[in-house]
Amino acid sequence: QVQLVESGGGLVQAGGSLRLSCAASGRTFGVYTMGWFRQAAGKEREFVAAIRWSSGTTYYGDSVKGRFTISRDNAKNTVYLQMNSLKPEDTAVYYCATGLGGSVYYSSNYDSWGQGTQVTVSS
Repeated sequence: QVQLVESGGGLVQAGGSLRLSCAASGRTFGVYTMGWFRQAAGKEREFVAAIRWSSGTTYYGDSVKGRFTISRDNAKNTVYLQMNSLKPEDTAVYYCATGLGGSVYYSSNYDSWGQGTQVTVSS
């Protein structure tokens, strides 16, 4: 089992930036993908970004392309989500997760989840 701890959420004005971190511990050797999802109040969980752990290949949801950047630090078993040009519609609880393979876009392909971190963007 992999344990994930997110940090870096908070309150920011529209146009501002935040960087989220997700530290993984435990059985990390089998991790194939790490991803970020978000869930706004009253809405379904939405794919944000993902990175293949070995190759570094990245994927982004359409709503965040060009504004968010996912990266990883293999030595620290940590994945980051740099969020720039934030908009009020980015307000949500952000979750990181580890995936076993398959399409990165579907939450069903992820097996370990963090507790989430709140991001609030004011207008």
